[in-house]
Amino acid sequence: MKDTMLLQSAVYLGALALLAWPLGAYMKRLFAGEYRWQARIEAPIWRAFGVRNEDEMPWYLYAIGLIAFNVLGVLFLYALQRLQGVLPLNPQGFSAISPDSAFNTAISFVSNTNWQGYAGETTMSHLTQMLGLTVQNFLSAATGIAVAIALIRGFVRREAKSIGNVWVDLTRATLGLLLPIATVIALALASQGVIQNLEASKSVPLVEPLVVKEAIADAAGTPLKDSLGQPLTRDKTVSEQTLSQGPIASQEAIKMLGTNGGGFFNANSAHPYENPNALSNLIEMLAIFLIPAALCFTFGHMVGDRRQGVAIFAAMTLLFVGMLASVYWAESSANPILTALGADGGAGNMEGKEARFGIAATSLFATITTAASCGAVNAMHDSLMPIGGMVTMLQMQLGEVIFGGVGSGFYGMLLFAIVAVFVSGLMIGRTPEYLGKKIQSFDIRMVMIGLLATPFLVLLGTGIAVVTNAGLAGLANPGAHGFSEILYAFSSAANNNGSAFAGLSANTPFYNTMLGLAMWFGRFAIIVPVLALAGSLAAKRAVPVTSGTLSTHTPLFVVLLIGAVLVLGALTYLPALALGPVVEHLSLFGI
Repeated sequence: MKDTMLLQSAVYLGALALLAWPLGAYMKRLFAGEYRWQARIEAPIWRAFGVRNEDEMPWYLYAIGLIAFNVLGVLFLYALQRLQGVLPLNPQGFSAISPDSAFNTAISFVSNTNWQGYAGETTMSHLTQMLGLTVQNFLSAATGIAVAIALIRGFVRREAKSIGNVWVDLTRATLGLLLPIATVIALALASQGVIQNLEASKSVPLVEPLVVKEAIADAAGTPLKDSLGQPLTRDKTVSEQTLSQGPIASQEAIKMLGTNGGGFFNANSAHPYENPNALSNLIEMLAIFLIPAALCFTFGHMVGDRRQGVAIFAAMTLLFVGMLASVYWAESSANPILTALGADGGAGNMEGKEARFGIAATSLFATITTAASCGAVNAMHDSLMPIGGMVTMLQMQLGEVIFGGVGSGFYGMLLFAIVAVFVSGLMIGRTPEYLGKKIQSFDIRMVMIGLLATPFLVLLGTGIAVVTNAGLAGLANPGAHGFSEILYAFSSAANNNGSAFAGLSANTPFYNTMLGLAMWFGRFAIIVPVLALAGSLAAKRAVPVTSGTLSTHTPLFVVLLIGAVLVLGALTYLPALALGPVVEHLSLFGI
């Protein structure tokens, strides 16, 4: 099993590097408008909306445009859900989504979180899935990419007042990058059996009927109990299964490529219609990291020193390998509670996992999806061993900078890079510099706002939830694991991941509202200071490299960057993690 893990990891990282390198070069030219075909495609769109490529914006107008664009997206998606019962392409006849769930879902998909408090196949019409959720998968991903490109321009430009045009960047990210790659991925997934149609659900006979226990209820629907307080049940023969269908391949492609993560099915990528086999699993995992990895090389090309991008890529890769090894080690261990009941623990912890993927592919997928802001799952994260669950949670709490979401992971890692440079400068009594730009007090304030916004949201939200009846009402498990479920939910929401310890019933007014607010501010409380930082850097003049300048492309800088991520990120959450997964691990193994 260890050899399988090593082989899968090597194949994955090798394929990722081979695909990301040329894509990084392509993205540099794409956002510079260097391709001849761009003018023919883009000019009519900009003309229709009154946009001129040469009209660039200062950082605050860029931010206002981006926020206004996303606010309109929230309003449109909310209205679409509330009106879905009277709109077409609703073969199941689904009714309108409740106000609190529609509010949560609208913010979730616009913020690139894709937290789902509902089962998609029994809740959302085909129109809502396509026009609402899938469209926002593209636009939310384009938002993150645009911010990353704007920040890179901040390092590249000298004494400039602008960082680009938000409408131009969003157009190029959507039409020139996301749409063509997503089309290829959708066709590849469809070739493996991922469904793509507009059909309603179908009932099909089972090969072997099943006998299940059904609760007995009175006329009012209240479950009846016996004299000992146990629920009364009766045997029920199930001879049919309902199979949901719809436009799945097209949504699955951008769900992965845009690090969105929201599935057509409640089971997400554990469902065979979304992820039927090992090849589709590999395609989906590559899609998650493809653009985040390529942005490292885009950065190197744009700043004129490819070594800078390679250093960022190396730091991300080393962090990822460490996290993956930890998850695999945890999941390869048998659960002592299950083995005490007679279960075979030789294969490791198979609870909540698909047999067709096993421990290795599940550990790889879980590490990838929580390192990125994707949140798609091919297993039940609530069933991970305590350390496995802690690592997936910790990756989100670090700000999802280990490759991370499209755009968001890269600009998050650049914030840590500035911290590493700043601390190094203080150690030698020198004004810190990064890529020829002096890092001054305003820049550090913006960096710290960006890095501390999500810990504030996560810890505050968790604290409120664990001391209120509404927050505790949704728990399926008591004690340390129940605390972990709440901590995971707010870590996922504020860091725009979207995965969950699904033992927490979060489709309630309390959680829909609290998590919705965490998702919105977790997105834009970082984007605004990042854009302010881009504007500040673009306005600076370049300073010459001297003997005292820290080289930011060496192995030493890679180590400093990893240290900044772990020290600043991990220590912030250490007390909370000690109350949840650490206590659970110690209790489980009797330590």
